[in-house]
Amino acid sequence: MSQDTVIVDGEGQILGRLSSEVVRLLKEGKRVDIINAEKIVISGPRERVVAGYMLLFRVGTLFNPYRQGIRRPRSPINLVKRTIRGMLPKTPKGENMLKRVRVYVGVPAALQGKEAIKFQAADVKRLKGKYVTVGELARVMGWRSSVK
Repeated sequence: MSQDTVIVDGEGQILGRLSSEVVRLLKEGKRVDIINAEKIVISGPRERVVAGYMLLFRVGTLFNPYRQGIRRPRSPINLVKRTIRGMLPKTPKGENMLKRVRVYVGVPAALQGKEAIKFQAADVKRLKGKYVTVGELARVMGWRSSVK
């Protein structure tokens, strides 16, 4: 790992705040590896968060409304990457920034023992209400985990 690669531990971090901090690092030209993606949290009561994400599955297409709708992310990796993608500029520069992000479920062997950072601004202790983890949300949406 070079010094321009930052390892971020997602455990107990709020998804939106974590994503905005990751985008800030990407704009500085750094590579970002996010570990423990399934332990990132989304604020709000479980039922409301799940209903909001499940609503996206009912969206059809105008071309063929009888066919299944648009493909939506179900795994924690794709949910986190999709959130980061939404905060990046919609230009070739933004596409290159997204290519510098790697998201992992758990901690891969290559990153074991490396120093990982956490963002104070994204800590779950800031939340006063309920929250749900990205892993729980992904399981409800149909993701089958290969990591125990």
